[in-house]
Amino acid sequence: MIAAVCTRYGPPEVLRLVELETPVPRKNEVRIRIGATAVTSSDNYVRGLLLTPAYRMMARLALGWIAPRRPVLGMVLSGVVDSVGARVRLFKEGDRVFGFSPYRFGAYAQYVCWPEDGLLAVRPVNLGDEEAAALPYGGLLAFHFLRKAGVPAGRRVLVFGASGAVGTSAVQIARHLGAEVTGVCGGANADLVASLGAERVVDYRVEDFTKRAERYDLIFDAVGRRKSAAALRNCRRALAPGGACVSVDDGRPKLRREDLVSLGELAAAGRIKPVIDRTYALSDIVEAHRYVEGGHKRGNVIVRVP
Repeated sequence: MIAAVCTRYGPPEVLRLVELETPVPRKNEVRIRIGATAVTSSDNYVRGLLLTPAYRMMARLALGWIAPRRPVLGMVLSGVVDSVGARVRLFKEGDRVFGFSPYRFGAYAQYVCWPEDGLLAVRPVNLGDEEAAALPYGGLLAFHFLRKAGVPAGRRVLVFGASGAVGTSAVQIARHLGAEVTGVCGGANADLVASLGAERVVDYRVEDFTKRAERYDLIFDAVGRRKSAAALRNCRRALAPGGACVSVDDGRPKLRREDLVSLGELAAAGRIKPVIDRTYALSDIVEAHRYVEGGHKRGNVIVRVP
């Protein structure tokens, strides 16, 4: 099979296409013929080890010292189950699935084997592979952090970084939960964020949202403190009494399969729509990583797998 491997930590050019043996599923695994994957910000951080020195040391211990122990990166996928292990009961050959595996990786390839009880679900029938691959990363992270903070109907929620993969999902999920949503993003993305359900959009290049009169029950940093620290330094003064600031950097998220199923149901009902910025071929994986590393993507960057 064809796969993109990370030969060492470094710039996008450390990725290269190789031929690998097609994996065989274990008793509790399904093998998926991948149709599409995505280049997420997490893939970018792993490939380049783009972390603070303290976290970089821990990442090397966890992932591999010189290069990832699992050299085929890629955390999200959409594709077709083409083989199942002897003990698999949840899926069968021919099932069209989508999923997220933040620690096993393996989606930058034509085939991957994942455990049936992982973050894997039947794909919404109205979505193709590319659209389905755009759902799990931002959607599952947004579900986790919004649930952690609590978003009952009527709460005022501000999403900082509302045009990225996590942000576009957070705007839609918060709106679905009944929140009154304000999105913060660059002016070029204001129409996109408004179309996803934000009642107000603030251009962070023009206006400091912490100096506005509005107060929020929840401020959700969908970017991460490595990039957002300066902009969010005074965020607490924009909170309503009892309000909270939550960031995607706040601990290791507990992602749930039932949330993935919910994402699929919401997408099937048209209540959440995948946001795709650009689509690349697997042969152009270096260019895809280079674009994501630039830090200005809208929603998701998808990779078609041949």
